[in-house]
Amino acid sequence: MKKIFVLMMTVVLMSAFSNSSFAGQKKYHWKMIETWSTGLHWHETALHFAKVVKELTKGQMSIKVFPAGAIVPAFQVFDAVRNGVAQMGYDWPGYWKGKNQAFVAFASVPFGMDDIEYSIWLRAGDGMKLARELYGKFGLVPLMGGNSGQEMGFFTKKPITDISQLKGMKVRTVGWAADILTNAGVSVSPLPGSQIYLALSRGVIDSAEFSTPYITYPMGFQEICKNVMVPGWHQPSVQLMFDVNKRAYDSLSNHLKIVLKIASQETQLWDLTRSEYNNAKYILKYEKDGVKFNKLSAASLIKLRKVTKKYLDGLRKKNPFLNKVLASQDKFIKEYAVWKTIRSGVSDYPYKEYIAGRRFQ
Repeated sequence: MKKIFVLMMTVVLMSAFSNSSFAGQKKYHWKMIETWSTGLHWHETALHFAKVVKELTKGQMSIKVFPAGAIVPAFQVFDAVRNGVAQMGYDWPGYWKGKNQAFVAFASVPFGMDDIEYSIWLRAGDGMKLARELYGKFGLVPLMGGNSGQEMGFFTKKPITDISQLKGMKVRTVGWAADILTNAGVSVSPLPGSQIYLALSRGVIDSAEFSTPYITYPMGFQEICKNVMVPGWHQPSVQLMFDVNKRAYDSLSNHLKIVLKIASQETQLWDLTRSEYNNAKYILKYEKDGVKFNKLSAASLIKLRKVTKKYLDGLRKKNPFLNKVLASQDKFIKEYAVWKTIRSGVSDYPYKEYIAGRRFQ
């Protein structure tokens, strides 16, 4: 009886996405605008999402992806989707801190959650519920868009292991990290990614970070700077989001809304696994190019952690919704920490390294 029931349920689920489910129904041709150019990994992630949606709907819904500048400049994506210029956008939520500081909490928090933890908090915790509440204030519906992992750290010409060594240097970073480093006594220059290489080569800046190993390697910073200050405390993960115009979203059937949700969750996993697989490969490329990775001292990390907390506490007092989001993250982090501690000690390092004592991440 159980086998018959399972077979029946399988047939029902398969038929839900069969050709007949979409036969004769209204077709949708959407535009998706993004904050990145065609040369970046994230453009491929957008194309992947569109492909999954088209396949799941058997062509009833197609989404054409337009890179930054094709329809609107990169940092006009948010307002363009709100105003119906395109039905969807794709971006890093931290870009919209000027709209509400809470958007940054859905992108990456210094000393915060990693890619797996963000995925858990968004999917199984309160994350997406809170995201819908925030995006809803702007006439948008959010969907998970991938997480590219921990950012590398800061490229430097000389080895740096203590935050005090940055004194007198000009460092490129953006977002909350820029404010935190400024509060720690570091001179910061928030240059766009396209200007970093030239600024480093000309000595306009002395240090810079951009993104993960996989994404940053083609930018060539290692040709100028043979050292990287790690870990990437400033951005332990790169959470991305699709933004959907709410009027366009509301025009869809419940079935198509479910398709978008399923495609976004599949894309979250696709981007995460693809990114981490390649992050590991590109770190080896950096090492082959002679790049050295220099760990910040425990004292420096503690100092940065304290400065970060003070900074975020100040933002939380001014922004009730940001406080609500970070409180949810704090609760998850506290609960998850117990399990992380209990399960620790069996990290899958190579045999000889494990025997020699490397057992913890």
